[in-house]
Amino acid sequence: VAADEGILHASGSGVPPVTKDYCIIYNSNWVSLPKTFDNATFRTLENLTSTVLCSSAEVPSGLMKDKAVVVMRGNCTFLEKARIAQSLGAKMLLIASKSRLSAISDNKTDFEDVTIPIALIRYNDIVDMQLVLGNEVNVTLYSPPLPEFDYSMVVIFLIAVFTVALGGYWSGVAELENLKAVASPGERETRWKKEENVTFTPVTVILFVVICCVMLVLLYFFYKWLVYVIISVFCLASAMSLYNCLAALIGEIPFGQCRITCSNKTIEVRLIFLAIFCIAAAVVWAVFRNEDRWAWILQDILGVAFCLNFIKTLKMPNFKSCVILLGLLLLYDVFFVFITPFITKNGASIMVEVAAGPFGNSEKLPVVIRVPRLEHSASTLCDLPFSLLGFGDIIVPGLLVAYCRRFDVQTRSSSIYYISCTIAYAVGMVLTFIVLALMKMGQPALLYLVPCTLITSSLVAWRRKEMKKFWKGSNYQVGWRP
Repeated sequence: VAADEGILHASGSGVPPVTKDYCIIYNSNWVSLPKTFDNATFRTLENLTSTVLCSSAEVPSGLMKDKAVVVMRGNCTFLEKARIAQSLGAKMLLIASKSRLSAISDNKTDFEDVTIPIALIRYNDIVDMQLVLGNEVNVTLYSPPLPEFDYSMVVIFLIAVFTVALGGYWSGVAELENLKAVASPGERETRWKKEENVTFTPVTVILFVVICCVMLVLLYFFYKWLVYVIISVFCLASAMSLYNCLAALIGEIPFGQCRITCSNKTIEVRLIFLAIFCIAAAVVWAVFRNEDRWAWILQDILGVAFCLNFIKTLKMPNFKSCVILLGLLLLYDVFFVFITPFITKNGASIMVEVAAGPFGNSEKLPVVIRVPRLEHSASTLCDLPFSLLGFGDIIVPGLLVAYCRRFDVQTRSSSIYYISCTIAYAVGMVLTFIVLALMKMGQPALLYLVPCTLITSSLVAWRRKEMKKFWKGSNYQVGWRP
């Protein structure tokens, strides 16, 4: 059975006519659609969604003659509907579905006497068509080829590399301040009070990966409840992260430092306004998160802040912990993308299902960077109008880049580890996009990012004869006490 995505191009009767495209699912084994609508024949759409067309008696004689007909999905087969529509003179059959669009499947040989195009369309799209275009609508079907490359990937690439590079650099700046505090006993206690970092050990790394696995499985089975928990957590965490990022920038500006005192504590007024701004940004996103026209910009800003703060705050103590974390998460990514389709009942990847919203759930997890696709295609209408990159594909390699930057600071190695690992991350992203374009299916980015970054870091350490020190980490630890 072959299920193909296509486009229904609808045109209203106004002057100039208003047009809009909608997603359709058809079977290319039964009918081939033109690649463009330029030379396609338009048909007047007859809305018969009050019937399922399981009997010719349901429709008045002559109503379908030379028209495109849309009926509801019912208990009878597509073949029965198609034969009835064709016998009544219809030139195109659209079947409206209130549930998620699925593959149109029936025995191919049974359709040899059916010559009209048959396609599945969302019922909500039919309703939208009437609201936007009016009751007199002309439609045609076509199926443009998938674009080899979408330029939204360039934007995704720039966001990802910028976030990883900046997060690693910020972590190095914090490390340098810590080293100065250790060298100066007068600043040591003050620095420890400000320090909010968490250091991962091999045991906590394994526990973290186990929690990720459990959470993903729970989301697959209880998505419609847990998705709102994740949205709430994202709002809180992203607001705090945005505050930490912007507060670090504001701290370098020598203006507006007036303070107010409350309960023997003083705080800068500008930080109060900053906190209000960050909370407002998260609340606005939460309210308008399903507004595709602009909400993605706010989600990306909050997401970048979240990733930056995570990379800076969570510290890997040595290369050994990095290898364990990245290796386990690589296996986690590959298993839930490539292996789980052999386990699930519908043959779908658990990772892809959760990212897209299982069973057609309209709420999406806010754990991705989203950029609208710039190339027009059926896939843009049917599945993913956005190019996506998960936060994990930024944070996980970013933790290694941050460790490399801190190791540079500790060993005074002129940023060689940091620059090399950042370049390796960029190469891994390019490799991911190349494979994505060639295979035309979602890829676990860590499958390419982890080997690139780990191998590059190892080669640099080996070439500089510092592998032992790089593997075990510097003697200096953030949590060390004299």
